[in-house]
Amino acid sequence: MKPYLFSTSSHPDTIHINPLEISFLKPSIQFSQYDYLILTSKQAVKALSQYNYNDYNTKQALCISKATAQSFKEAKGDILEVGSGYGDNLSGIISSYPKDTKWLYLRAKEVASDFAEVTRDCGYCIDESIVYESSCSLNIRTIKIIQKAILIFTSPSSVKCFLKYHKLNEDYKVIVIGKTTAKALPTDIKPIVATESSIESCLKIIDSL
Repeated sequence: MKPYLFSTSSHPDTIHINPLEISFLKPSIQFSQYDYLILTSKQAVKALSQYNYNDYNTKQALCISKATAQSFKEAKGDILEVGSGYGDNLSGIISSYPKDTKWLYLRAKEVASDFAEVTRDCGYCIDESIVYESSCSLNIRTIKIIQKAILIFTSPSSVKCFLKYHKLNEDYKVIVIGKTTAKALPTDIKPIVATESSIESCLKIIDSL
């Protein structure tokens, strides 16, 4: 039985349900004002494609995870550093740079981590630009889950959209891509957290169940 994967990215070994519908925005951005970009999702990378590549091609990016970094590389971007998959951990990386370094965080309308605000309160220069927003997809509203299913969630938004239309039955096994996603679950649900922030890491857990 294949696990159900609630993610904007698919995988051939799963039953893929895209939980989100993404709407891209295009606010005016003066990339020349910034030293580095901050990217916390593949959607933020896609949003960049709306702009003139020559306006930002010299800007390296701090990426939240290997998957986001790979997406930025494929878009001909240059990587500054790669985080461990959690927004909260980006503060430690940013604080290793001089406080007058100017960062631009390309983000969703709703975010799970307040790392930018926390780091800014410590005196670091981080501007934020909302480049996309998401809503729950029709796919997640209409999906039928079988008994004793394995569910993989890859973001807090995927959890919230699932819970908007469905319940987590006691016979489900729940796997999440990271701690931030785990926090979006009801407190009585005890998920298995992947050791790395990737779908492949989530799938490896299934072999041991």
